[in-house]
Amino acid sequence: MADQKRDYYEVLGVSKGATDDEIKKSYRKLAKQYHPDLNPGDKAAEARFKEVNEAYEILSDKEKRARYDQFGHAGVDPNFNPGGGFGGGFGGFTDMGDIDLGDLFGSFFGGGFGGGGSSRRNGPQKGETIRTGVAISFEEAAFGCEKEVTVSRTEQCDVCHGTGCAPGTTAEVCPDCHGSGTVRIQRGGGGFSFATTTTCPKCRGAGKIIHQPCKTCNGAGSVRRQKKLAVTIPAGIDNGQAVSLRGQGGAGKNGGPAGDLLIAVTVRPHPTFRREGTSVYMDQPVSFVQAALGAELEIPTIDGTVKYTMPEGTQSGTTFRLRGKGIPGLNGRGRGDQYVTVKVQVPTGLSRAQKDALKAFGTTMGETAPETDSLKNLFDKHRKKK
Repeated sequence: MADQKRDYYEVLGVSKGATDDEIKKSYRKLAKQYHPDLNPGDKAAEARFKEVNEAYEILSDKEKRARYDQFGHAGVDPNFNPGGGFGGGFGGFTDMGDIDLGDLFGSFFGGGFGGGGSSRRNGPQKGETIRTGVAISFEEAAFGCEKEVTVSRTEQCDVCHGTGCAPGTTAEVCPDCHGSGTVRIQRGGGGFSFATTTTCPKCRGAGKIIHQPCKTCNGAGSVRRQKKLAVTIPAGIDNGQAVSLRGQGGAGKNGGPAGDLLIAVTVRPHPTFRREGTSVYMDQPVSFVQAALGAELEIPTIDGTVKYTMPEGTQSGTTFRLRGKGIPGLNGRGRGDQYVTVKVQVPTGLSRAQKDALKAFGTTMGETAPETDSLKNLFDKHRKKK
């Protein structure tokens, strides 16, 4: 039967001179590919999985590999060398001390092959990240401000100092997992067996057992409290951006660091100004006379009112720039400009004298103002054509 087996190097897809690392790398790849848990009910995959493991069992052992290289399959057959063969079965799969299937298949089973994983749940864990928000004015966003926020977060218990144990007592190291929070379980079936790592059922992954829990935190080691915190909003922050306060989130576990506090900033709209990046935009209403003759305007900015001399003959829609009157850049990186768009206001509700004056002005400009009766006759003719 030994002669009917495929060459072990061929099974693993490596050359006869392959290094130990090359053999291990190829084995890991093929074991993942053909593992029964990933190919349920596939007999061919199961057979291939057994073949891959048998090949690795031989080629990963220096003595067995040497006998195989010299005598072929017969060199590792139990009948050929009872003291050093394959063992007549697939139980040798558990002898792969340098391969932990919990690590090997962890990416397929959400943190641990067989549901447990090899990571220690009782190791240091960072606290939760807390999110809250604050609303500020347009000017506060431009120049920065101080705000106070109230958050609900977990903090270390003042009574037990995070141990979870009642004062004067200590936790017992879990006798099943010896404090690791995980245990190895031997599994087998179909002629092969393997070891998996899973959460210790006795301590539920904590690595310790608290017999007398702290009455203040009920053994959790932390309590939830309301906390008021001062927040510095930097100059130049924009709507939708956030401020991060490191270490101001929930308390860490098992000696881990505290989480962070993220404050989302909402900037309230301004009745006059609009913002794009560090630029500020606004519309400036002017009268027809001011636009025609020019005028010295008082322009509002986030710094206060400034004077601007508008030249005569300025057309509606004209935009001029006030340098350095925009929003400061975050971290003090320069400052934007303010853009002012002129909006000429057409007068309404004119008196008879004002209308006559405008007509006289139009005449001097070569304009002929149509009489009201002429306009009426023009509209009547248009209706008749329809």
